[in-house]
Amino acid sequence: MPASCVLCQSACEQFFTDARRTYLQCSKCALVFADPQSWPTQSEEKAEYDLHENDVNDAGYNAFLARMVEPLRNRLPNQARVLDFGCGPAPALAEQLKALGYQVFLYDLFYYPDTQALNQTYDAIVMTEVIEHLHQPRPQLEQLWSQLSPSGVLGVMTQRVINKERFQNWQYKNDPTHVCFYHENTFRWLAEVMGASEVAFEGRDMVFLTKPQTCKTSATTEK
Repeated sequence: MPASCVLCQSACEQFFTDARRTYLQCSKCALVFADPQSWPTQSEEKAEYDLHENDVNDAGYNAFLARMVEPLRNRLPNQARVLDFGCGPAPALAEQLKALGYQVFLYDLFYYPDTQALNQTYDAIVMTEVIEHLHQPRPQLEQLWSQLSPSGVLGVMTQRVINKERFQNWQYKNDPTHVCFYHENTFRWLAEVMGASEVAFEGRDMVFLTKPQTCKTSATTEK
């Protein structure tokens, strides 16, 4: 079992154990994560994702993702460039954003693996139900942060850890592809380390980190 956090490399301690996995929590950034020995392989991940029945025309799925749209609109210029990172096989959010006049680009490791999208700059990057799947969260988030223009926005949708009591009965942790679980303090830590000018929480599962107009802090600098 690892002695260091998979996000910030600080000390961690056992947080919770059930029949499926053991979970640890970082003493510094508050990330909760499953023991990496229990993490699925890429082929196991893909097999699990292929079972999902998301559809770009599904009303419920669109309504779920639409909650990200208005907070983004309040933070973006017209015709902004947006990357939908981890968009999955049915990029419904991308279609909603395109309908508003945004230039939307797609990247997904399994379904839209066009690495050219990872070499461009954007006014916003959205990750809806993605960050909890990342096996290398620090370098991947730093990469995305570096792709944001000044004043750019990283919009994340993921359910957040509240406390150990709620975690015990939390269905969210039971998905085998969910390996990292973020506390509000985790996002505050990320905002500080990456030099965000603002971190704003919307509802129970959305957070927006804004890049300064003039970037003075390196994403790789630990504070």
